[in-house]
Amino acid sequence: MALFPIFQKLTGRPSTEIGAGNLAGSKIESLLTANARVTVIAPAANARIANLAESGEISLLAREYAQGDLAGQFLAVAATDNPAVNRAVFAEAEASGVLINAVDDPPFCDFYFPSVVRRGDLQIAISTAGASPALAQRLRKEINQLLPLDTGDWLTELGNLRREVLQLEPLNKARNELLHQLAGRDVCSYAECPSRVMAKRHALTNPREPEAVPNVEAEAGAQDA
Repeated sequence: MALFPIFQKLTGRPSTEIGAGNLAGSKIESLLTANARVTVIAPAANARIANLAESGEISLLAREYAQGDLAGQFLAVAATDNPAVNRAVFAEAEASGVLINAVDDPPFCDFYFPSVVRRGDLQIAISTAGASPALAQRLRKEINQLLPLDTGDWLTELGNLRREVLQLEPLNKARNELLHQLAGRDVCSYAECPSRVMAKRHALTNPREPEAVPNVEAEAGAQDA
């Protein structure tokens, strides 16, 4: 199965989860982490999900799923312990053009929830296309142990430095090479940070006219906005 890896903005987008048991909890929290607007429909909810509803983080409708519940939704998750209900949710989602994930039922999914390593704005997502969630979880743990805890802070400073470079340097091959150099060096926030000094010195000592080089900042073929 060929999957397209994508990081989707969900802020404010309406998302519905059918089911409020143990299968549902981690999916709900993943959607909340992405600032989705989450509605949960289930006749009963476990304590974890009930607490989210009481705090106002989600909307909880205490009833069974009914046809039409996915109207106007961006995505849906079917997480009940009743396969017939999950398939009915899938059928409505497919008919309505709503992205659907049926938990632990790969053939009835438009997308999967990956195992994710997070450090601030850095996210490393791992998917096995539903073949082995256990392997994805093991790889996540291994990467998590290898990645320094302050990587998110470092990325924030690297992003600040990148914006400074974009203001100082014209669009050319030299700027692209400089950005790659900086991504491999320690970056810090104070004015005399070695990487920041190097970036400013490069701009002052290597003035160049802009070159007609299309998409020179593309990193290894990726377009990272």
